[in-house]
Amino acid sequence: MSTSARMLSLLSLLQTHRYWPGGELADRLEVSGRTLRRDIERLRDLGYVVDASRGTAGGYQLRAGGQLPPLLLEDDEAVAIAAGLRTAAASSVGGLEETSVQALTKVVALMPPRLRRRMDALASQTDTPGPWSRGPSVDAGVLTTLAQACRDDESVTFGYEARDAEPTHRRVEPHRLVSLGRRWYLVGWDRDRQDWRSFRVDRVSAPALTGQRFRPRDLPAEDAVAFVQSGFRRIPHRYAVRVRVAAPAERVGWAVGRWGEVTATGEGTCLLEMGVDSLDWPVMVLAQVGAMFEVESPDELRTACAETARRFRAAAGGS
Repeated sequence: MSTSARMLSLLSLLQTHRYWPGGELADRLEVSGRTLRRDIERLRDLGYVVDASRGTAGGYQLRAGGQLPPLLLEDDEAVAIAAGLRTAAASSVGGLEETSVQALTKVVALMPPRLRRRMDALASQTDTPGPWSRGPSVDAGVLTTLAQACRDDESVTFGYEARDAEPTHRRVEPHRLVSLGRRWYLVGWDRDRQDWRSFRVDRVSAPALTGQRFRPRDLPAEDAVAFVQSGFRRIPHRYAVRVRVAAPAERVGWAVGRWGEVTATGEGTCLLEMGVDSLDWPVMVLAQVGAMFEVESPDELRTACAETARRFRAAAGGS
């Protein structure tokens, strides 16, 4: 084995055992004890923390260090991690979605096609969206392709079906992926329309990297999240929600995230405003806040709250 190949084999062995006797480790690699010690020192130079014990029963153990070094993964481990990251990207745990997509992009970029197919098959077994899921299902391959394009400043093409419109073919310079409310959005410069646009990722089909790099443009907003939110205000929604909540604005803002606007109206009270097409989301937010509230509009939200309360009373054994 070459030195590089032997180092990779040594690292792989150290990652699978809590402790390796020196003699057994040298036999596995078919090297002398002296060569093994040199290879251990090379790993230490690369940032891996390897403890050594001396004596006839001495050996080596890889332990956690101050920084995360590169990892070597078996096929099953890589598939499991990628499937888990895909699930996390579609979860309702705030703050993990975008980080999960970034990590998933790195893992999938190095996976051979056979492992990608296994990942898709495994993840599909757990992709069971319910009434409180993040929203329309988003294909992990679409997310990772768009994330890679954003990272590398590479233009991308895809099919897009906008609301109440015929499918179109788009050529876009992607800026950033945004997780907002229960959906994913791509912010980018539309080359055909010569303007900035936000695209719902669940409406994107067959994205493809073009291999063409571009110079990033200045976004006409504070950040990508603000750009998407400004677009929400221009889109007519089925319901304009206004609710007075007997809870601090910070508490309500944490529950609603970026999906609504919260304004403090006094000490411990606030006004919640949301534009939605479905009342499931505001009902869930109000239940999560756990405080008294008064619905100003719409009347349909009062009905939805009453129906939810009826089901909860029945589950608790009430009349």
